[in-house]
Amino acid sequence: MGMTLGIIGYGEVGGIFGRGLLPQGDIDAIWVWDLNFDSASTGQAARAAAQADGMRVAANVAELCAQADLLISAVTASNTLAVAEAAAPHARRGACFLDLNSASPGTKQRAAAALEAVGVHYIEAGVMTSVPPYGIRVPILLGGATAESLAVTLQAWGMDARRVSDQLGVASAIKMSRSIMIKGLEALVIESYTTARRYGVEAHVLPTLKETFPQIDWEQQGAYFFSRVVQHGKRRAEEMREAARTVQEAGFEPLMTAAIASKHDWVAQQARDGVFQGVDDRSAWQAYADRLIAQSQNDV
Repeated sequence: MGMTLGIIGYGEVGGIFGRGLLPQGDIDAIWVWDLNFDSASTGQAARAAAQADGMRVAANVAELCAQADLLISAVTASNTLAVAEAAAPHARRGACFLDLNSASPGTKQRAAAALEAVGVHYIEAGVMTSVPPYGIRVPILLGGATAESLAVTLQAWGMDARRVSDQLGVASAIKMSRSIMIKGLEALVIESYTTARRYGVEAHVLPTLKETFPQIDWEQQGAYFFSRVVQHGKRRAEEMREAARTVQEAGFEPLMTAAIASKHDWVAQQARDGVFQGVDDRSAWQAYADRLIAQSQNDV
């Protein structure tokens, strides 16, 4: 008899993991639940899409937890602790809880305490790059007392997962430290490129970047950074607030990380306001920058 999985959060990441893991021979079923399933406007379509993927849609977190041998949390950073606390009263004793969320070591440790108090094995995960290009093969670092045994199971399913420490907080510290750099670069590129284009000097600026960092295609990288932040700025801003918490837990003032969060939040708000309507992930970075420039002139 195989294992039953329960995925809490069936958005981009949860969907990728659900669809990627379902074909594995020793997985009997995957149950899913997402906050959007309860939405009056989008819930029916979201549930139907999950069912079309072959998922079993739970009515609530309690039903999902009652079914699952392995729970996977794939929600936004700000919901990391709330989901762990919501799952704790309903999860099976002896079940495993894999926390994929981008949260600080302290947040992960509090989530672990809620679950381990009721006999659930908590494993933190640091997802080390964007999931979509890799699918379930995305590199993942695991931490916790049972991280090694879960790593063996995940590897058998084709995942690139490895234990980095038995101590909780190490994997998330690695992840958060990396995220400060990557999300910081995204914020810097958006601000630098848009400013350069507003002054009409981008043809001078980008070649100097190429000269300094010749291994990077700055045109292509710029387009990718713009598109990811426009699509996922809200989620990235939440992650950066958890990164700021990580910096604070280390004893430092998160001056840069807080600014990165603000930039991602600002871009996300522009997207919600329709500034980028008609621009998609195939567009050049100039298309995004031009929309921001036009909007700034409208605001004057």
